[in-house]
Amino acid sequence: MPRGKAAVERAMAGLRAVVDATERLDRVVERMTDAAARGPSRLPGWTRGHVVSHLARNADALVNLLTWARTGVEHPAYTSRADRDEAIEEGSARPARLLHEDLAAASARFAVAVRELPESAWRAEVAIWDSALAAHEVPWLRWREVLVHLVDLDLGVDFGDLPGDELEALIDDAVTGFHGRPEVPSLWLEAEFDDRSRSWELNARSGAVSATVRGPAGDLLAWLTGRADGVALDAPELPAWA
Repeated sequence: MPRGKAAVERAMAGLRAVVDATERLDRVVERMTDAAARGPSRLPGWTRGHVVSHLARNADALVNLLTWARTGVEHPAYTSRADRDEAIEEGSARPARLLHEDLAAASARFAVAVRELPESAWRAEVAIWDSALAAHEVPWLRWREVLVHLVDLDLGVDFGDLPGDELEALIDDAVTGFHGRPEVPSLWLEAEFDDRSRSWELNARSGAVSATVRGPAGDLLAWLTGRADGVALDAPELPAWA
């Protein structure tokens, strides 16, 4: 775990990434019409309104984790999965303008909570559901949510449209999330970026790498996150990513 200043630097780098990603998200959501908000997203069973509502409530949930880090008193992200789902459903039916205003306000609350957290709190341990993490990783959780769900809105942004460094970091995150899960095959991944390529071992087990999955970085990330079935990559089906 980063110590002292390093933890703060990690958190502030995350905030800068979040602010940039949120500005891109905001431009897309601001243009969304009521009809588009009622239309399907790339997530089964969710409209675009559900996705925006989720992003707003996720920002507030992560503020709860920062409150936990600041006070030392357990403050769960969500009171329960049922309450989380109910809040998303309730917000999803709002007109596009209200969805945008809700998202903008929640995003601003999150940014303020990050900026105001004392340096000493960034090394505190918090948890979301059953997963423990250091507080300095919370901005990066938000960054991932914003970028992945920006693509899920299906309003003209695909994974392949993201900058290469963001794609690479998201693939890193997805590969890490599959580590140690026995139902995940052991594979060699090769991602092609505009100006380079990079390889990963997915859930590596000694002597067990069975095949290579190769393709454009955006397509590889879509498959890893369950946004594509992998047929175009000749890749096996994966269990749920997150």
